[in-house]
Amino acid sequence: MTSVTENPAPILLRKDLARSIRQGQPWIYRDALQPGDDLPDGALVEVRTRDGRPLARGFWDARSPIAVRVLESGGPGHRFTDIETLIAGRLAAALDRRLDRLDLANTNAFRWVHGEADLLPGIHADYYAGAAVIRFDGAGARAFYGPIEERLRAAAGSRLPLDAVLDRDQRGGADEREVIEDGVRFLVDLAHGQKGGLFLDQRENRLLVAGRARGKSLLNLFGYTGGFAIHAAVACARRTDTVDIAAPAIEAARRNFELNNLDLASAGLHATDAFDFLTQAIKRGEQWDIVVSDPPSFAAKCDAVPAARQAYQRLHRLAASVTRPGGLLCAASCSSHVGRADFLATIESGVRQAGRNWQLEAVYGAAFDHPVIAAFPQGDYLKFAVGAVS
Repeated sequence: MTSVTENPAPILLRKDLARSIRQGQPWIYRDALQPGDDLPDGALVEVRTRDGRPLARGFWDARSPIAVRVLESGGPGHRFTDIETLIAGRLAAALDRRLDRLDLANTNAFRWVHGEADLLPGIHADYYAGAAVIRFDGAGARAFYGPIEERLRAAAGSRLPLDAVLDRDQRGGADEREVIEDGVRFLVDLAHGQKGGLFLDQRENRLLVAGRARGKSLLNLFGYTGGFAIHAAVACARRTDTVDIAAPAIEAARRNFELNNLDLASAGLHATDAFDFLTQAIKRGEQWDIVVSDPPSFAAKCDAVPAARQAYQRLHRLAASVTRPGGLLCAASCSSHVGRADFLATIESGVRQAGRNWQLEAVYGAAFDHPVIAAFPQGDYLKFAVGAVS
């Protein structure tokens, strides 16, 4: 259990952030605080206004620009919740929200804890068929939450089978599991795969695309282990092509096709750079009914945004060029630093450069188990834009 005590160290604000903190903002940056605090990672702190009034409690990160992650706010006289009770209650509540909407017999891979949006800042927990994979956002979160396995097991109780708890940053050996996502089977590599080998935030978007794939051809760019293509093939797509530069990912995609008893003769699997693949496909005159572009983040930091805009625009120009007239271009961005309007502009300009038109139908976000709260707009990172190309 956590080593913090119920005697939090006082921290004074230098900036007037009382209103935003009371409204639920979970991050307090170091430059917003009075200087001079020298606390260990994970220390419980009481945030006070400039005149010394208690405002919130959270935990300390000694090195991150985000010095305090807020757990609970409240003015003078507010009775703060016991830390163990708070963490246990929020883990259980987060699980309740998932199990209320998921049938484990049909989908047994989901995000259990989504950090700030589940009021557990700095920690994420993904569940894969009996295993929970944990990621801590910084040394402060790791020290504060400490060994988390006992808490997760208590929250899971008899409702959720839990045979392993793995630390994403300290994994070793092999832990491959078979999971089910809306009846479709996938192998996930919890020890080495990116996000376990299955990007859980795209689950609902995979279903959306599959619902329109019957009898169609689909190109899955940056396809990783084949999520979009396999769902489409299960939904009776005529043909799918999956492109990813990582040969192990393409091999995993092949195994996932086989796991679902799908015909590999109608499943192209291409271990190559997506930009190169598109360039060659244009030269050959190839086109698909549905093109899904789901690249890794092009802007991990704010200063990378200008280059990211150019990369997205080039990608969308190429992707539009291989979309059959009347077909769908589904373009995704997982970068929180590229806003929705900016991202849509790169699609529109890229499609124009290809000499095509694009009519936006809708923009979707992450699956429900990756919630977004108004007080933390930074959590609204995933954009999945669907539109018709003519």
